[in-house]
Amino acid sequence: MNDTYIIQGGTLVTEAGRKQADILVREGRIAAIDAGLKREGIPVLQAEGLLVVPGLVDVHVHFREPGFSEKETIRTGSLAAARGGYTAVCAMPNLNPVPDSPETLSIEQSIIGRDAVIDVFPYAAITRGRAGLEPVDMALLKGRCIAFSDDGSGVQVPAVMRSAMEQACREECLVVAHCEDLSQPTAAEMEWRQIERDLELAAETGCRYHVCHISTRRSVELIRAAKRSGVRVTCETAPHYLTLCEDDIEDDGRFKMNPPIHTADDRDALIEGLTDGTVDVIATDHAPHTAEEKSRGFAGSLNGIVGLETAFPVLYTHLVATGRLSLERLIEAMSIAPRRIFRIGGGVAVGEEADLALIDTRREYLIDSAEFLSKGRSTPFEGWKVRGYVLLTLKNGKTVWKSPLIP
Repeated sequence: MNDTYIIQGGTLVTEAGRKQADILVREGRIAAIDAGLKREGIPVLQAEGLLVVPGLVDVHVHFREPGFSEKETIRTGSLAAARGGYTAVCAMPNLNPVPDSPETLSIEQSIIGRDAVIDVFPYAAITRGRAGLEPVDMALLKGRCIAFSDDGSGVQVPAVMRSAMEQACREECLVVAHCEDLSQPTAAEMEWRQIERDLELAAETGCRYHVCHISTRRSVELIRAAKRSGVRVTCETAPHYLTLCEDDIEDDGRFKMNPPIHTADDRDALIEGLTDGTVDVIATDHAPHTAEEKSRGFAGSLNGIVGLETAFPVLYTHLVATGRLSLERLIEAMSIAPRRIFRIGGGVAVGEEADLALIDTRREYLIDSAEFLSKGRSTPFEGWKVRGYVLLTLKNGKTVWKSPLIP
């Protein structure tokens, strides 16, 4: 791709709407957006009949490196993200060593600098070693990480979470919580009971608080009420919670994740919450494991599925094409809102980096995990017929994914 070119004839989609527009890219940035831009010898990237969307952002991925590179690496994970239309992701701290100090975080950052093909923003842990006992020093880490999370573990001790939130408020950091109260009898109660506790703490401390992968109706209701009362709370859900319910689960490791898939009523409440803005963000919780670790049936397999390469087509096909969600709202939840909440910046505007994806919503195809660029292959969407094929992903105007369908 040349340093200067025009993306011509596509349908530009943002949260504000859609329009036919050409985009002039110069030296990695968007130089102009208008219909019928004059070529004047400038090379053209033909996008007629395609959606042109701001690069997607996933605030919840597991790239497994350092420590577990047999499952995924920064390189393979970022390539998978690019194939899915993502130009930025936030990588969770379930690593070895845990990124809980500048020294341990620097190990992950050096790998990112060497191997990532898109922006990969690392999390730091909320507590040292993700053990839930002592908050990290956020002042030392806040300029080096995107936010703080103990993802995979809920912080069980209220006083520890309060201390972390007080520190986060002082430092103006974002606390991103996997909510799972291990004292509760069911998975649904484990989730919403800890959300309920954390919302009270967030209200008292005034910290910015983001809830990971919500999966139940009660979680939606609690967060909706907290937002109305002024709590600084945002949240995410994942494609599998929006498109599957417990009736779809098979005795197969590709349906095993945490939190688990719940009822059709929970699924419908999540869609309602996404529609009315209670649910801010769609994140994949991309969590690859080895084939052996996912081959032990539903009960014996490890928690976690992959999602970066299927998220947009699954959601477009089953929510947008069916009329349950607007395309603009989908783009907002997958790109605009995560940029705003996590203060990543960017978007489709003159002067911004040319982080874009070109998507063909006419082409119908079957999801085939054998084609994934991720090391992980475990997906509940195996064999699904979908539309919304990502043909090209541009990061800073440079091609980071190009479909074999493009000559």
